Amino acid sequence: MSDPPAVEPGRDESPAERADRQLTELLQEVRVALTGVQILFAFLLTLPFSARFATVGTLGTVAYVVTLFASASASAFLIAPVSYHRQVFRQNRKIELVTIASRLTRAGIACLVVAIAGAVFVVMNVVIGALAAVFAALAVGGLCGYLWYALPARGRR
Repeated sequence: MSDPPAVEPGRDESPAERADRQLTELLQEVRVALTGVQILFAFLLTLPFSARFATVGTLGTVAYVVTLFASASASAFLIAPVSYHRQVFRQNRKIELVTIASRLTRAGIACLVVAIAGAVFVVMNVVIGALAAVFAALAVGGLCGYLWYALPARGRR
């Protein structure tokens, strides 16, 4: 397994207290992300039943399938920490749980970037065409990448 969560400056807490706090914070974060994923996933599940979906063509269909898979994967990764917690409950494995749950959440957020950009592509492809849809999806994916990855990385420097 990996090392226990790092000691944070200005906090006077035991490793168990730190793991408890970090798990609570992580689950709150997952709750926020999961709501968005569930709404996106529900939208994607209904999309093929709309009349205009037949007009998306091969590229739109492939993009839809990739987006649906990314959204389902994001859901699975973001729900996994809850299931993992239930499986190891009362086994004195909280630090391991926090480490694994953090990794699962990161994977879920990465899938969410793909799902959001893909959903933008699928919709924009029908509304304004493939070329503009590519640019729109890249812009939204880039924005998510910047806000969710580059900005926090810059703050760590």
